[in-house]
Amino acid sequence: MAQTLNDHDNHRRIGISFTEHIAESQHRLSPAARGELTSLLLHLMIAAKIISRETRKAALVDVLGLTGRTNIQGELVQKLDEYADDIIIRNLRFTGHLCAMASEEHEDIIPIPERYAIGNYTLTFDPLDGSSNIDADVSIGTIFSIQRRISDGATGTLQDILQRGKNQVCAGYIIYGPGTIMVYTTGHGVHGFTLDPSVGEFLLSHPDIRTPDEGRIYSVNEGNYYRWDEPTRALIDALKSDRNYRGQSYSARYIGSLVADFHRNLLYGGIFLYPADSKSPSGKLRLLPEANPLAFVIEHAGGLATTGTQRILDIEPRRLHHRVPLIIGSRKDVEYAESHYRGRVLDNAGG
Repeated sequence: MAQTLNDHDNHRRIGISFTEHIAESQHRLSPAARGELTSLLLHLMIAAKIISRETRKAALVDVLGLTGRTNIQGELVQKLDEYADDIIIRNLRFTGHLCAMASEEHEDIIPIPERYAIGNYTLTFDPLDGSSNIDADVSIGTIFSIQRRISDGATGTLQDILQRGKNQVCAGYIIYGPGTIMVYTTGHGVHGFTLDPSVGEFLLSHPDIRTPDEGRIYSVNEGNYYRWDEPTRALIDALKSDRNYRGQSYSARYIGSLVADFHRNLLYGGIFLYPADSKSPSGKLRLLPEANPLAFVIEHAGGLATTGTQRILDIEPRRLHHRVPLIIGSRKDVEYAESHYRGRVLDNAGG
């Protein structure tokens, strides 16, 4: 009966705006809060709307293709990636709610200009995940992580950014695809909102997302197969056959855009892997702007995220662009993956 009532309540709430949802949640969960986090998220949503608009007309306004420069990761920078990075920074630095920001595209933390007030939160983000797919019109996305400030100086510091993922107060992502969808959590349920262009607002479309305990999909770049270690190859071989805990083979689904692969598996169940390999022995994905926020989302949706031997949210970042292996998705699938790494000595915290 309780489930029926919850389903009825969710059905009634579908279509409410993100603005209404976040304000209502604040009133219910933190009635004494001053609204700083709410305001911060609303400004982030404005940036997301602008990025969504530009991705839809990118080919018409000459923001496709490469800029001609490389970022701190040594990767070629797409014009739209650079544009998204700039939009997020310009829309959030003046809010008075941040003490510092960090982006995948910048070598160092992004300070708040002196002319603006300093706030109690940090924002770490990947402005446009999957940017190498932009020219092919594949779904791409923004990933974000918000933490509370821990320093007490006049400005934010690197240490405010270098916190374990379990300290996040909010995390999520925005997908720019056939529709623009934002998924987020503050630790009290995972909720998805779809942008309605006719009203210019994100409306609740996926309330209280719970990922299935097990899935039928595995997502990994098998082009790296011969660079993997033996446990990883054995795991993928087992998933492709009926020699796994389910006794049934999994289907391969790999888009190559982390946000898109993650979102599909979040809804349908499954496991995404970007393991370490001989070319990237410490892992390829970034802990702070990619692994941590998605791990925060999946855990609050009932799933798990690990390096293979260590919980992602427990890793202490050693540097701004700390990289890790990532295995993330349905609880039983990730636990099965971890069983392949037990007893093997690995650099658990990546590098």
